[in-house]
Amino acid sequence: MATAGIHIGTSGWSYRHWREIFYPTGLKPVDYLPWYAKKFKVTEINTSFYHLPKPATVKAWVEKVPTRFYFCPKISRYITHVKRLLDPEESLPKFFDLFDPFIKHLGPVLIQLPPTAAFEAERADHFFKVLTKNYPGYHFALEARHQSWLSDEATALLQQYKIAWVIALSGRRWPFAETITAKHIYVRFHGPDGRYDQLYPEKTMDTYAGKFKEWQQDKHTIWAFFNNDGHGYALQNAQQMMALLK
Repeated sequence: MATAGIHIGTSGWSYRHWREIFYPTGLKPVDYLPWYAKKFKVTEINTSFYHLPKPATVKAWVEKVPTRFYFCPKISRYITHVKRLLDPEESLPKFFDLFDPFIKHLGPVLIQLPPTAAFEAERADHFFKVLTKNYPGYHFALEARHQSWLSDEATALLQQYKIAWVIALSGRRWPFAETITAKHIYVRFHGPDGRYDQLYPEKTMDTYAGKFKEWQQDKHTIWAFFNNDGHGYALQNAQQMMALLK
């Protein structure tokens, strides 16, 4: 779904265990994306976190989906987990050189930090400054997994650079705050207990459908992804959310 500023999808589409649950048995994995795009209008790209796909691969993805389908790529773990946001002048170009030709097909770029990456004001400020100055055509969302990022100082920095704080629903696994730091809002549903293999109850879906409508009325754009891929629950919850928002 991508209607009136609310975009609902799943965290990736290429799951073998979705065969028979969602993808027909005889469907080849190379054809999963166009099948997915029949139901949803947005997805996260997880593979770009682990290794950058070839430009021809990204081009093929874009060509397989409708014009108004959006991809939200996760930034390379080399940038977040190896360099830990240091030396962005050196680490960022390779990622953005890949995605620049396809920018009109992109939603926010997801920056997911490791649980050990505490907030360091000087490091974060320099990274955000280079990121937003050098790549002004993009929107960004930060998923931090260290409690220190819930500080007022960190929030103010995200607001300053108009980077969305990722509202991550994972039980008590990762830091949680419904903090709005940009005009775009980014929500990730990792499973009620953060294990990726449980279905969200109807009460949670109703609650967040209501929140999405309120944020939409306040002129925010919402990007929401279900990452509880086990047993195809992400698909079930995403479609449930889309129905609630109609």
